[in-house]
Amino acid sequence: MTSRTTHPVLGTRALNRATLARQLLLSRAEMSAGDAVAHLLGLQAQNVKPPYFQLHARLAGFRPAELAGLMESREVVRMVTMRSTIHTHTAHDALTLRPLVQPARDREVNYFRKGLAGVDPDRLAKRARAFVESEPRTMGEIREELLQEWPDADPQSLSVAARCRLPLVQVTPRGVWGRSGQVRLTTVENWLGKPAGAAQPVDEVVLRYLAAFGPASVKDMQTWAGLTRLREAFERLRPGLLVFQDENGVELFDLPDAPRPEADTPAPPRFLPEFDNLLLSHADRTRVVAPEIKGRTWTGNQAHCTLLVDGFLAGLWKLDGRALTVELFGPVPKAAKEEIVAEGKLMVEGMVEGMGEGMVEGMGEGMVEGMGEGMGEGAGEGAGEAGGVDGVSVRFGAINP
Repeated sequence: MTSRTTHPVLGTRALNRATLARQLLLSRAEMSAGDAVAHLLGLQAQNVKPPYFQLHARLAGFRPAELAGLMESREVVRMVTMRSTIHTHTAHDALTLRPLVQPARDREVNYFRKGLAGVDPDRLAKRARAFVESEPRTMGEIREELLQEWPDADPQSLSVAARCRLPLVQVTPRGVWGRSGQVRLTTVENWLGKPAGAAQPVDEVVLRYLAAFGPASVKDMQTWAGLTRLREAFERLRPGLLVFQDENGVELFDLPDAPRPEADTPAPPRFLPEFDNLLLSHADRTRVVAPEIKGRTWTGNQAHCTLLVDGFLAGLWKLDGRALTVELFGPVPKAAKEEIVAEGKLMVEGMVEGMGEGMVEGMGEGMVEGMGEGMGEGAGEGAGEAGGVDGVSVRFGAINP
């Protein structure tokens, strides 16, 4: 929404630095993994590995075992919340954020109503709940159970209805670093042994969103949450917020005491996994993604692992064992390349410590033929081995499928 009032303007670099500071990406935070998951309002977890890489990019001394331990002790869980995508949440947020977005999940079921003709949605939810709370079930098992009562319904629609109507969590060992397992589901209440709380007050969530993603517009938060009609909450909070505008005149809200570093504050390279919320949680993503490279991180519905240089999206990466390949979208100074190599080695060494080699194989495997096309003059400079320590190698070149 374009502002009708003149507010202080935050340029793109200023917005970038403020967002990186909130996202713990300007410097690694001395923070526990549990506190970071809470501060960030959850971690995108469409795949198993990304939450671990997200925290490595943000926390000092992070090791995968820390988050894995929280998964096994049920202090964090994996479930569908914002934007109908899987997130890793603290137990508290799992019980209280899902109710906040439940109306959106209920509306999602309506898209499949043709396949649910004759199905009573309340009865479906009741039967599915009893089934998954007797023991964790696969989605295939849930679908077969529901087909017994509604054999003429569309199987996929039944699955969607169960996923949307019930707050289902993926039980461990799924999601635990170093282990594997089928996706098995039960309700969050059953898994945590606690009743679902009331939805977090929307005003509180607005403030938490600004703390993690601000400064931001109403539309930015609606994009992150997958909700609409949030302006009323922002207007209630306006007296206690600072108001800016971006270079296009869009009104941006922020917490008075939140960090807003200078635009020239150094931003070190950071390796982010696919589906990192930094790239998904604003309607206007130019604070991180330059317009000319928009769409370069996706092929179809597959997101790729990304590299930030000077705070902005600058390339892709792929990890195979201890071999890290980096594809830059354009030329970077020699000093920046040296920083990329050092950060890449830090990531690989930190993520494979004490783990089997297979745990880091395949990060970025979703990249497909053609990702290197149109990189721009000089983007491929420096292809080849860039250095290796303790078996870790970093190579600049095109990402191959």
